[in-house]
Amino acid sequence: MQNRFIDLYSDTKTKPSAGMRKAMADAEVGDEQKMEDPTVNRLRERICELLGKEDAVFLPSGTMANQIAIRVHCRPGDEVITDKTAHIITSEGGGPAANASVMIRPLDGPKGVFTGEQVKAALRDPNSRYVARQRLVSIENTSNGGFGTVWPLATMQGVTKVARDAGLSLHMDGARLANACVKSGTKAQDYAACVDSLWLDYTKGLGAPVGATLAGSRDFIKESWRHKQMMGGSMRQSGVIAAAALYALDHNWDRLAEDHDNARYLSEGIANIKGLEIDVPRMETNLVFFEVTKPGWTAAKLVDACKERGVGIGANTATRIRAVTHLDVNRADIDDALKVIGDALAA
Repeated sequence: MQNRFIDLYSDTKTKPSAGMRKAMADAEVGDEQKMEDPTVNRLRERICELLGKEDAVFLPSGTMANQIAIRVHCRPGDEVITDKTAHIITSEGGGPAANASVMIRPLDGPKGVFTGEQVKAALRDPNSRYVARQRLVSIENTSNGGFGTVWPLATMQGVTKVARDAGLSLHMDGARLANACVKSGTKAQDYAACVDSLWLDYTKGLGAPVGATLAGSRDFIKESWRHKQMMGGSMRQSGVIAAAALYALDHNWDRLAEDHDNARYLSEGIANIKGLEIDVPRMETNLVFFEVTKPGWTAAKLVDACKERGVGIGANTATRIRAVTHLDVNRADIDDALKVIGDALAA
């Protein structure tokens, strides 16, 4: 058993640091719904500058950001084009159908990254009354279901051209956009220029306890506020949590490179454990996926064995495990986790 629990289940497991907690405690607050919370307003202005968008709205979660964006962009019966591994398909409780009454047209992109040619091949005849009207292309960067893959800017620009030529809007799920920017060296504003709307999450590698900001045009955000109200996302003195987001942007963005290095170190260590299989070069950012190949073992069995020994990881499928590095896990923790995983399999 470890001296402390090493939680590699997700980068959402981070706890606010002392500095972040002080920023939250000292936050100047007001009524967010009346645009009277100065800390929330500073965050909105910061995100507009970061992403090059006209306006932004602070929300409780990234899932709500996706759901609001789909509702604003689409009408009931419309179709959204996205990758088959996209979060809006796998992890939002059927939200696109329940909240926006839309259909999904899934693409099979390598590691969650599809191309403009794939979008073009998926386009339907806009003059046919027999098919769904296509309204939106949704991109997830990095691609969680694609093993944390970063979208090359040129690939995204290719998708953007095809979509705009076809009269479709574009949205980006930016849950780990910061990871994509740090890994690729691409400016967030350059990614954002490819889409009409996008959001940035503060609760993944950036280490804040809650919140995401959705950005787009003034008209888009005006309508997003209506849906925020409708879906119960309006808050009051939310400067307390906006202060955590601002602290995260100031202190935790550049350090994501450390998480990427630790993930590569973890991947290389897993490759040396008998009974596991991993494609090390495939792991680009802070998400590490590997297969349990030892006879008689499943992902769930290994997860339970590691948890008993003080390490948290997650079963992604019957044989696949996901481990995620973040700011609350250091290199020594990775060494300890590798020992636990190896010992568990050898027991």
